[in-house]
Amino acid sequence: MTVRRRFGLILLTLLIVAALGYGFRPQPLWVEAATVTRQPLRVTVEAEGKTRLIDRYVLSAPVAGYLHRIDWKIGDGIRQGQPLAMIDSLPSEVLDPRRRAQAEARVATSEASLQAARETATATRAEADYAKLEFERIAALCKQRCVVTEAERDRAQSRARQTEAQLRSAQFAVEVARHEVEAAKTALRHSAAQPGGAARETVIVRAPVDGQVLARPRQSEGVVEMGTPLLEVGDPRALEIAVDLLSADAVRVRPGTPVVLERWGGEQPLEGVTRTVEPVGFTKLSALGVEEQRVWVIADLRSPAEAWSRLGDGYRVEASFVVWQGDRVPQIPASALFRQGEGWAVFVIENGQARRRPVEIGQRGGLRVEIRSGLTEGEQVVTHPNDALREGAAVRIRAED
Repeated sequence: MTVRRRFGLILLTLLIVAALGYGFRPQPLWVEAATVTRQPLRVTVEAEGKTRLIDRYVLSAPVAGYLHRIDWKIGDGIRQGQPLAMIDSLPSEVLDPRRRAQAEARVATSEASLQAARETATATRAEADYAKLEFERIAALCKQRCVVTEAERDRAQSRARQTEAQLRSAQFAVEVARHEVEAAKTALRHSAAQPGGAARETVIVRAPVDGQVLARPRQSEGVVEMGTPLLEVGDPRALEIAVDLLSADAVRVRPGTPVVLERWGGEQPLEGVTRTVEPVGFTKLSALGVEEQRVWVIADLRSPAEAWSRLGDGYRVEASFVVWQGDRVPQIPASALFRQGEGWAVFVIENGQARRRPVEIGQRGGLRVEIRSGLTEGEQVVTHPNDALREGAAVRIRAED
């Protein structure tokens, strides 16, 4: 019994030691892993943008006048040269009793001035006729070598010319006085209170291009000043994409850079190409209230017009500018990288253990990064490594990317 008891105690002790050893031995860490693969990789600059018309026309009143009511609605189609708005000349004013009396007095004054000018012209004509006859007599006597000298003939000729010029001046004064009478009578003749009257002139504002009505700043009829905006028109088939990028991102984009437009409302992304990167930036407040320097980048649509026919002016799009791309690029998730000194490193899974390995990275495309050296295709790396992971630690893969 003593030997059996000792043997049992020894066996129990060994079992306890084995259980304790098994319980306190290091357990493999559960990790997520990804495989080094060769796939297409794109490096993009992404930002929100909006569509806008390449050519927008604001039709303004070319003259001051009375605008007829504009019946065009936003979205109505128009043709080049089609009348869009009509502006009549301003109607005459209504004369109150005081102003009518003043107008009648001006008519009487101008008629008196006309009569005085006519009398002056009559007197001047008589003087001019006399001077002309006198010059003819003196010229005839001078030819007969009488007592009349050439100096007297020249004075008579000068006098005749002076009186003739005075006559023409008097006749012009008569014409001026006649027009002043007509102008004075006009205020009475064309008063708004008078029935009938001459027809007013009308200016027609026509469509400059084929397109649609985009905005209608003025609809009701009434008096407008010259330059008053009436309509905004344009061709919705001629769209461009305007995106404001951070200046640090804009320097990576060049004319000709491909653009992919997503989340615009259609089922398929649209393709475009960068036309210009404006050389002037501007300051804009971000959602967090931080001042940012931004630059407008303009892109043209390259997809068939049928694919984006539902887009209009001012629609939101998400633009991805493809600044670099490759077909078969060795790559891993960016979440597998961590800093090691001045460079980068990853944990490679070898025989169930995590091994630290420095790597050289290249292009970064969002969630993926190019591997230039340090890894080979097919190797597995730990993604999202935490602080508990150490060199040589046993690991167990939970799931692969």
